[in-house]
Amino acid sequence: MKFNVLFAAAVVTAGFMASASAQTTMKISISVAQNSHQGVAIDTFAREVEKRTAGRYKIQPFYSGSLGGERESIEAVQLGTQELTFSSTGPVPNFVPEARILDIPFLFRDKAHARGVLDGAIGQDMLVKFEAKGFKALAWGENGVRHMTNSKRAVNSPDDLKGLKMRTMENPVHVAAYKGFGIVPTPMAFPEVFTALQQGTVDGQENPLSVIMAAKFDQVQKHLTLTGHVYSPAIFLMSKGAFDKLSAADKTAFLEAAKEGAKAGRARVDEDDAKGVAELRSKGMSVVENVDKAKFVSTLGPVYADFEKQFGKAEIDKIRNAK
Repeated sequence: MKFNVLFAAAVVTAGFMASASAQTTMKISISVAQNSHQGVAIDTFAREVEKRTAGRYKIQPFYSGSLGGERESIEAVQLGTQELTFSSTGPVPNFVPEARILDIPFLFRDKAHARGVLDGAIGQDMLVKFEAKGFKALAWGENGVRHMTNSKRAVNSPDDLKGLKMRTMENPVHVAAYKGFGIVPTPMAFPEVFTALQQGTVDGQENPLSVIMAAKFDQVQKHLTLTGHVYSPAIFLMSKGAFDKLSAADKTAFLEAAKEGAKAGRARVDEDDAKGVAELRSKGMSVVENVDKAKFVSTLGPVYADFEKQFGKAEIDKIRNAK
């Protein structure tokens, strides 16, 4: 009798250990705070993965660059030392050069146009290009429409940008465009930006309202101009090795969870865009809301000519004219 009880206990224990070990934990990281559009995106993704895989996969989120900046996190995913990351496309062209085209200034009419392109054939074809580089790109998310801030002066026209030392993303398309404005671009990983602004190493930076608020840049920047110069996509990236090990059903679960995360992140961007100006003004920022976009576009004429040589005018027009 005693043997049977012990045997039954051993079976239960073994079963428990098997189910415990069946849960796989994976890391995902962002370089901004949890209370942000990106935080909402990865927290939603984590919940959805757990729900859709009946708890067999647990996603552990890391915020505020605690696992490194975006470029470092993408490198870690490519090497397979980290399973997942959610990043803006800032450093992505260093890994997948074809993605550079999405960062051309004033390429998209508005967020609805950009979302349509990314969710449609052009964006979905682009996701496939990540596979040869060691990634599974699960879904496009959103970082938002980028605006400029600085500590020196109000920016009402492109001329006001001349000579400003601005932190830029580690992205060749952005650097070329900002040089076209007469800005002195300073590429820098995001976790270093607040201190660089605080110490005056750079005069300004450019980011969506969601990021400006989440990073509390109002504490170190006086002037904000709604230039809306670049639509900034974001992307859920997974190590291809980790994705390939999943069952067919779990692959679908991860892909669907990423779509839900992207949807939740976009909704938060819309919310932040709607309230952002009033909130940043209330914290002491001076905001220029209406700029002559045509003037900003025409200033970049020579830079656009170079982009057309690089990417092909037809490819750029295909995105511009997408309905």
